[in-house]
Amino acid sequence: KDFTCTCDKDMSVKTTGAPATCEVDECAAAPCGMGQSCTDPNLSYSSQHDFVCTCDSDMSITKVDGPATCDKDECSSDPCGARQTCNDPNPSPASLKDFTCTCDKDMSVKTTGAPATCEVDECAAAPCGMGQSCTDPNLSSASQHDFVCTCDSDMSITKVDGPATCDKDECSSDPCGAGQTCADPNPSPTSLKDFTCTCDKDTNVVTTGTAATCEVDECAASPCGMGQSCTDPNPSYSSQHDFVCTCDSDMSITKVDGPATCDKDECSSDPCGAGQTCNDPNPSPASL
Repeated sequence: KDFTCTCDKDMSVKTTGAPATCEVDECAAAPCGMGQSCTDPNLSYSSQHDFVCTCDSDMSITKVDGPATCDKDECSSDPCGARQTCNDPNPSPASLKDFTCTCDKDMSVKTTGAPATCEVDECAAAPCGMGQSCTDPNLSSASQHDFVCTCDSDMSITKVDGPATCDKDECSSDPCGAGQTCADPNPSPTSLKDFTCTCDKDTNVVTTGTAATCEVDECAASPCGMGQSCTDPNPSYSSQHDFVCTCDSDMSITKVDGPATCDKDECSSDPCGAGQTCNDPNPSPASL
């Protein structure tokens, strides 16, 4: 039992009376752990503590004689984006997609493994409708139902979280005036100048978008002439040619729709007397 066994690869390894242990694979005990591969470049008994651990997630990361530091901070690639804070609670390569994204403006909004929805523009869905503008003062996902609808026709009319009442009754400003009735069939701010004016005395006279001409005083043009007075008994637009001319010299003399015959022959009263001949060259009442 005095024979000796000497390892060919490492002649310093020698035993007497029994085979020598010439090779030791240090990787056999899995010294690197999960997420790493192990390599022992020299299995010689005398060459120990030279095993290499290499990260599976990044093979450029290695360490000799012990586990490599393979932690992968998933936040390093900025997966959350702007206005969000990323946190990776466990940067181990065995624990992926566990990073969290938290909204800066609203820390109660948080998602795991994906960007959070931090901003919601409530105006994107056009909630106000036609004839109104929409404003969302706070785009935070926690601040909803605060959008404001403002009437284009009157910016003083607003409503929060819903369409404003922008109906504009054009009759409210009394565009027709006295003696007329105004009606606005569609008070929408997108339907303007559609109001109607109807004459009270003559409902057949109707105009759209402007006041009606309900009264026409036919005497305004002085149709009777000198020495006569004019009266229009019904100045309604549909009642014309009914003006009356009355002689100033004799109010019993009248004519409708034209000057009256008011000639006054001054000789008729025999102003000259007996033995004289009277002549009135101009029997007009204006020439006395």
